[in-house]
Amino acid sequence: MKPMFSSVYLPLTHYTTKDIATMLITFTSKSAADVLMYEIHAKPLLDLLGKDVHRGVITAEEVTEAIARIESAITESKRSPDANKQSVASDNADDEFGDQMAGSGVSFGARAFPLLEMLRAAQREKQFVMWGV
Repeated sequence: MKPMFSSVYLPLTHYTTKDIATMLITFTSKSAADVLMYEIHAKPLLDLLGKDVHRGVITAEEVTEAIARIESAITESKRSPDANKQSVASDNADDEFGDQMAGSGVSFGARAFPLLEMLRAAQREKQFVMWGV
């Protein structure tokens, strides 16, 4: 008997490194609504915490330290606006939008805020935060 459906082979050669850079990371916790971030924006935060960008967990015991590290990094980014402008400029160097995005930078603190609020809620309720699972 011949199967009704046949499998279709689609080569994935059309993906570029730019497509990889726009992957979404979904942070979840029982204490807050999900937070979505582009991988390129989540990576500096997770590197700061010593976590893998693709999959991980911040346990209830680690939440306090994570909050302190992120708050410290935000304070430091406010002290050295040149470094913050440089990271924002690299975010705006997008071929798709070109000069349209120039001057519309988002600070490190603004990018970190949703995850920081999730971590604070997780701290209050003694929950964990996870992503990529």
